This record gives sequence, C-alpha cells and structure tokens, in this order.
Amino acid sequence: MSEISERKIVTFSLGEKMFGIDMSVLIEIREWEAPTPLPGVPLFIRGVANLRGTVIPIVDLSERLGWKPTQVHGRSCILVVVLGGKQAGFLVDEVNDIVSIDPAQMQPAPEIELAEPGVIAGLIHLVTRGSGEQGTMVSLLDLEVLGVTRQLDLAA
Repeated sequence: MSEISERKIVTFSLGEKMFGIDMSVLIEIREWEAPTPLPGVPLFIRGVANLRGTVIPIVDLSERLGWKPTQVHGRSCILVVVLGGKQAGFLVDEVNDIVSIDPAQMQPAPEIELAEPGVIAGLIHLVTRGSGEQGTMVSLLDLEVLGVTRQLDLAA
C-alpha cells in the first residue's frame, strides 16, 4: 500500500500574510476582473462573475477572514476553486508559488482560541523565492471550514 508522499500547495498572500490551499481544489487562477455586485449578500462576497457559462461568486478572502477588505491592485487575482461540488472565486493579493511538500512537514495549528476552529488545516515552514534564508510560515487554509458554500447558496 502506498502512502501519499507529497502534497501540492498553492501559496498566496493576503497583505503581509502567506497562505496556502491544497492544489486539489484549485480549478484555475484568473486575473482580477470586477464582478457584478449583488444586493443583500454578505460584504465579503464582492459579486458574481461568469466563468465560461457558469456564474460563480467572488469572495474577498481577506474580508471573509475578518480582516480589512482587499485593495485591488495590478497583481490581485482570483483563485477559482471547487468546494462541495460548487465553484467559487477567492480574491487574493498575489499568487506566489506552487510547492510540493511532504505531509510530515505540516505542523498542526497551535491550540489557541480561534474564531473559526479548523480553518487553519496546518502550518508549513517554507523557504521560497523572496522569503530569505529564514523562510516564511504558511498557513494552510481549509476553505470548506469557512462555510462559504452556505453563503454561495445564498448568492447563487
């Protein structure tokens, strides 16, 4: 029986913070394009966009995590993912890299009180381009735990 020897992670930034998501949920990375706003949805849903005939909600990931709304700039982009069989786009500041990690590299999130337990699936110390010799800590997000799919049902 073979075990998974590596896991691919897409790393991206929100402000000065570095995050990652599992590559298995990623459909594509798109340049920022202003979505069509919808009335009556949570503020972190910027609107909807048409992805090759499928209307998908665009979520400001920073705002969804409880931080300031993302200020769109030239490197802003959308990570299009599939969650619970539904597609969604997440606005991020910049996609950094796609890295392979050994699952043994992943550390559990510390046992502290989090507003949304489980949203941090683990922490990874990476030495990547521009991170210097000391590397950087990447928080691996579990987007399913954010409960965005419930909001997506409301936005669709």
